[in-house]
Amino acid sequence: MKISMVYDYVRWEEKSIIEAAKRKNVELQLVNPTDLYFDLNDNGLKSKFGDVVLQRCVSYFRNLHLTALLESKGLKVVNCFNAILTAGNKLFCTLKLMNAGVPMPKTMVSFSTKGSLRALDELGYPAIMKPTIGSWGRLISLVKDSDSAQAICEHREHLSPLYQIYYLQELVKRPPRDIRCFVIGDRAVAAIYRVSTTGDWRTNTARGAKAVNCPITNELEDLCVKAAKAIGDGIFGVDCMESPDGLVVHEVNHTIEFKNTVPATGVDIPGLIIDYLMEVAK
Repeated sequence: MKISMVYDYVRWEEKSIIEAAKRKNVELQLVNPTDLYFDLNDNGLKSKFGDVVLQRCVSYFRNLHLTALLESKGLKVVNCFNAILTAGNKLFCTLKLMNAGVPMPKTMVSFSTKGSLRALDELGYPAIMKPTIGSWGRLISLVKDSDSAQAICEHREHLSPLYQIYYLQELVKRPPRDIRCFVIGDRAVAAIYRVSTTGDWRTNTARGAKAVNCPITNELEDLCVKAAKAIGDGIFGVDCMESPDGLVVHEVNHTIEFKNTVPATGVDIPGLIIDYLMEVAK
């Protein structure tokens, strides 16, 4: 059995997946697409890439477009194009989750400054404004009043059209932490609390939040597997918050990072990823 992993950066995660494949005697072919070109008439890609492809490109657009190409040639890719397209866009993801009955924070979308200000008046201040595409908490704003909302919107009006789609969400009253739960296939395999230690209201570990083991309760597993399944089959990181009314999901991630989770939980996530790929390849 041969598995390929496409990547554009080698992080701790990619190195640990390579080591896990060695431990399990799985042939893992590494493919860096930034070094290559692809002939769209080449129908031999399937034999070159093997039984299944693990998609690990950090660049969302490279990830998405390369997956479309590989799937068009008959390859199995984890995660698949539709899952990447949906999870990589907060609005698309929210629509899928809501249609699946997954509890979420109150969310609104607008396409203008005027519409955003009206939506924020209804949501109430403070509120959250997010780009529809982005990661690591970048360009997510805590909007405290109408003056700051006006200023943020005016700045966005001078950016690319993507930033004139205003994704607005209520500020959930939660502890200074959220939960990242890792779902592989049909199982929630590990979870961490992401605890802010820097005073930043955002709880991304990329911004210094501390990872602490989070017990996987039946409630957490049921919710996170349901959220992941709403996006597709594959490998996902589901982000939840502990609201006064129970857990709510605010994001599903399609190319998961687990550098801080493995030591915090003791769960062999890279090994479980290889196991899952072997199942998909059968």
